[in-house]
Amino acid sequence: MDAVFAVALFAAGLAAGGVSVFFLMRALHAGRLAAEQRDIDAARIAQTAGALVDPLRRAIEQLDRNRAESAGELRGQIAALAQAQRSLETQTSSLAQSLRSPSVRGRWGEVQLRRVVELAGMLPWCDFQEQPVAAGDGPRSRPDLIVRLPNERIVVVDAKAPLKAYLEAHEAREEAVRAARLQEHASQVKAHLNTLASRSYWSQFPQAPEFVVLFLPGEIFFSAALEQDPALIESGASQRVILATPTTLIALLKAVAHGWRQEQVAQNAREVGQLGAALYDRLARMTTHLESLRGSLRRTVDSYNDLVGSLESRVLVSARRMRDLGVAASRELPQPERIDTSLRVPGQQSLPLDD
Repeated sequence: MDAVFAVALFAAGLAAGGVSVFFLMRALHAGRLAAEQRDIDAARIAQTAGALVDPLRRAIEQLDRNRAESAGELRGQIAALAQAQRSLETQTSSLAQSLRSPSVRGRWGEVQLRRVVELAGMLPWCDFQEQPVAAGDGPRSRPDLIVRLPNERIVVVDAKAPLKAYLEAHEAREEAVRAARLQEHASQVKAHLNTLASRSYWSQFPQAPEFVVLFLPGEIFFSAALEQDPALIESGASQRVILATPTTLIALLKAVAHGWRQEQVAQNAREVGQLGAALYDRLARMTTHLESLRGSLRRTVDSYNDLVGSLESRVLVSARRMRDLGVAASRELPQPERIDTSLRVPGQQSLPLDD
């Protein structure tokens, strides 16, 4: 019994071990399948992620290339801008040095003034005269420009504005020196304003209104002086001196040019009226001649009809009688006809010749 029990126990142990091994092998196989599935899923995920990431990566790489190119262009533009700035500084310095000469400043102001006049459409041969001289018993004055207005009026413009102090202020390194030079610039402009007022151009040029224009060849010169002396405009107006920059002078000259155009239109209208009156007079004379010619034609026709009547009653009757008496004739005598066509009088109906 003990041996049988032992064998049965051993068999049961083997059976239990086999079952355990079976389940163990099954578990291992399931694990391998799960691992393989995970590997397959991971590969699919990586492939999908690659498909999504690759366009983004290529776009980022293109952006990097574009940024590099843009940076290169920007560096080139910055270099060109720096070169232009250096050139501008050189030219500005050269201009500032040149403008230190009073003759150069005066000529530059005249050039600016001519440019303003041209921009406004006021041509030198029809609307203004440069550098006229007013003659008189006193000292001779020489304004830079006379703008001619309609009705034989003129406006005197002076462009000899002082700029030396402003140029020195522009070159000053210290703020105190710069402020002092700007204050001096305002004082120089006001002094020149007083000088212009004392010349009384309106008394030397009778056609001029009672004011003169002080032209400053740059907006900055006017604003710098006005900043230091806000009463500058009022002071000039009280002394009959009008301060003008290129912008304000262009506006003034544009108004003058408009006045000239209106004057031209009025002149054309006057000429058209004169031509109309002359044409009417000539038409009246021509109509008189036509009436005289009509009378002459009527008398000529009357004379012709009288001749035809005389020919018919005095000559042709005898000629036909001779034919009836046997006088040989090679052709028949034509029968002349009277003229009874009416003549037309301008503006009236046709009238008979014998009216």
